[in-house]
Amino acid sequence: MSQTTQRPSQSAKVLMVQGCTSDAGKSTLVTAICRWLVRQGGSVAPFKPQNMALNSAVTSDGGEIGRAQAAQAMACRIAPHTDMNPVLLKPNTDVGAQVIIQGHAIGNMDALDYHAYKATAKAAVLESFARLGEQYEYVIVEGAGSPAEINLRSNDIANMGFAEAVDCPVIIVADIDRGGVFAHLVGTLALLSESEQARVKGFVINRFRGDIALLQSGLDWLEARTGKPVLGVLPYLYGLQLEAEDGISREAVRDVAGAARAGTRLRVIAPVTPRISNHTDFDTLRQHPQVDFRFIGPDEDIPPADLIILPGSKAVRADLAFLKQQGWDAAIARHLRYGGKLIGICGGFQMLGREISDPLGLEGTPGTAVGLGWLDVTTELQAGKQLRNVQGVLSQHLAHGRPDPLLLPLAPMGEGTTPQDLYDDIPVAGYEIHAGVTQGAALDNPALHLDGVPDGAISADNLVLGTYLHGLFDSPAACDALLAWAGLAAPRSPDIALMRERSIECLADMVGEHMDTQKLMAILEKRVERSA
Repeated sequence: MSQTTQRPSQSAKVLMVQGCTSDAGKSTLVTAICRWLVRQGGSVAPFKPQNMALNSAVTSDGGEIGRAQAAQAMACRIAPHTDMNPVLLKPNTDVGAQVIIQGHAIGNMDALDYHAYKATAKAAVLESFARLGEQYEYVIVEGAGSPAEINLRSNDIANMGFAEAVDCPVIIVADIDRGGVFAHLVGTLALLSESEQARVKGFVINRFRGDIALLQSGLDWLEARTGKPVLGVLPYLYGLQLEAEDGISREAVRDVAGAARAGTRLRVIAPVTPRISNHTDFDTLRQHPQVDFRFIGPDEDIPPADLIILPGSKAVRADLAFLKQQGWDAAIARHLRYGGKLIGICGGFQMLGREISDPLGLEGTPGTAVGLGWLDVTTELQAGKQLRNVQGVLSQHLAHGRPDPLLLPLAPMGEGTTPQDLYDDIPVAGYEIHAGVTQGAALDNPALHLDGVPDGAISADNLVLGTYLHGLFDSPAACDALLAWAGLAAPRSPDIALMRERSIECLADMVGEHMDTQKLMAILEKRVERSA
């Protein structure tokens, strides 16, 4: 980077967390530090210059950012804003992605085109960072992938290129559970330039299990070899409920071969397509004690189930073709013949219709695909996304699937109120992110009403439900009603928002107990001198 480059003015204290690898724990550590600083009375904001993820969130200013940054905003107890993730890349092929700048899509680019576009993207990154820096006392920045990816160093805005541009200190986190943690840290540092090495102020080792006394000699060697302190060895925390930044873990997909949880009663399946998006929709079901939830991966047969859910997709026609290639369409037809229930969310909803057209080529080559035909609707992809946070109620068509009111504990009722009235207006809340406009006769029988407007559809035989709402199962009351509709007696759904909040608190505890917070604060309080 040129020494004459002008840095954005900002008053915040800044720290950047980079990782030796993807999934080293950057998102988790940023979340943890954010909440720990909030506990100290600080005004804190998260920031990720560039993110590549298919899990996204709608912001308070009507844009789109990665879900990890939305979760980090929650840790800061502030509303998510597009400035927290000014560049979001949403892959729609193996070599291309939709490019979202400061919350809004500007088009699709292949990897080479985007590499040339980085100089323009950098201006948006620095602009957003400067705004946050003027509003908050601390800005905690998350890198992407690894800073040692040599092929991506030119015009970098995601890791050291950003850190150099804004002159901020860096700490590097490595995952000891992967093995080779010392090689990861020493090798990453060695591949940085001298000025970048000087910018690194310490290491964090993540996901440690065992007696730390057995690790101490290695920590001493690492500090002596690099001259950098180990700021903390973080334990492997079980049962954390945080929204995933992007991919589904291989373990989650492979769980199809595992045994069902003891005592579960409702079998729920979600087929995994190549461009699955917002799979955080299933977090509540994955944690539900009465549900055996399984992702089905490529070349896996769909087993007998009570409910199949088709997830969202960033490339609906391509994912629909993949679904058919896997033979899952035939399995779904068999599932419905035997009375099983089927839900489609967003792109999954579009697949349930008669056809999906993309005349502008927004998600690939222009054209039309034949849908699964389970709902009498058609969808046309159009320029301009629907991005909004919404709230509403479930359709009254779902009322018969609710638990019997007479079996529930008595509650005071007003004059003229019947037990069934207690089930009116079951609330739902979530968000919409889609480019499709769906029309057809099935919409006359809506699944929900969102902000007073009908949404989605339920089939005449009451077996198929489609909706554009992400977060469909996040409200315990709505989850109860939907699982009852699918056949679960007396559902008792967990509160996923409360579980996420408790996980964030657990992470903040971890910082206080397992990191050298005095050194952490010293890094934050004192700016780093640049190397010549």
